[in-house]
Amino acid sequence: MSNISFIIEERPADIGNFLVGRLLPFRQKRSVGPFVFIDHMGPAALKDYENLDVPPHPHIGLSTLTYLFEGSIMHKDSLGTEVEITPGAVNWMTAGKGITHSERTPEYLRHTDKNLHGLQIWVALPKELEHIDPSFTHINADELPHWTVDDVEYKLIAGHLFDKKSPVPVHSPLYLLELKSKKRTTINIGSSLFGESGMYILEGEIISEENRFESKQILIAKDSQLCQFEMAENTTVYIFGGEVFPEPRHIEWNFVSSDLSTIEKAKADWIAHRFPKVPGDDGYVPLPEKRI
Repeated sequence: MSNISFIIEERPADIGNFLVGRLLPFRQKRSVGPFVFIDHMGPAALKDYENLDVPPHPHIGLSTLTYLFEGSIMHKDSLGTEVEITPGAVNWMTAGKGITHSERTPEYLRHTDKNLHGLQIWVALPKELEHIDPSFTHINADELPHWTVDDVEYKLIAGHLFDKKSPVPVHSPLYLLELKSKKRTTINIGSSLFGESGMYILEGEIISEENRFESKQILIAKDSQLCQFEMAENTTVYIFGGEVFPEPRHIEWNFVSSDLSTIEKAKADWIAHRFPKVPGDDGYVPLPEKRI
């Protein structure tokens, strides 16, 4: 019997002036552990007149994780943060009771050709932490644990796994692990995984139980303890997951909560402009009619 319970194909989604590949949520699988949303941005080659411009928009009840492979994004938020994220670094923003932020191409790149490629991830907060004060942490690329085993490069982007711990200040037991192969090799790390587990194939291919899977797919395991697969040469995958919350999470637009009334209040507050402002960015994203 196969250990794969779901195969999720990347699906196009429009986030304004930029097209992304949506991986989570999926109609049959709304979350994997605390991970409730994953977008694959790009790869996009932007001309000198094209830029990423996501104006100020709100979040509640989650942490966002931005991880770039190529390009640069200027993050500004209502805490007064202004940080440029570059490849390999991690932006970790905890919304809690409410935060507003914008994501744009940095000013020095706005009139040049550039590339943009990366992952945007939402991690739900434990119920008792859904209303904490918002916070922001930036982790440089060289601060993340990384090591090599049998010509496979490992990087622990967030959480804890094996005897490693990422400096990203997560709020529940989870993991986000990057694996890059140089040659064909077999991976067997199931005994170290816990909770629910998924794998995103960014590039290359993997073989699991004699089945071949290629890029832009997420595989969800029935039992994370049975995580064994073969990576082809020049393959990059991301293994993610963690402990499952006892309460389901509701997602509407940029809002995540275990309580629907909290989401309704957040919607009303955004429409009435009661969320905090982003210093230096006076844009505004209206509440959309169509919500995820």
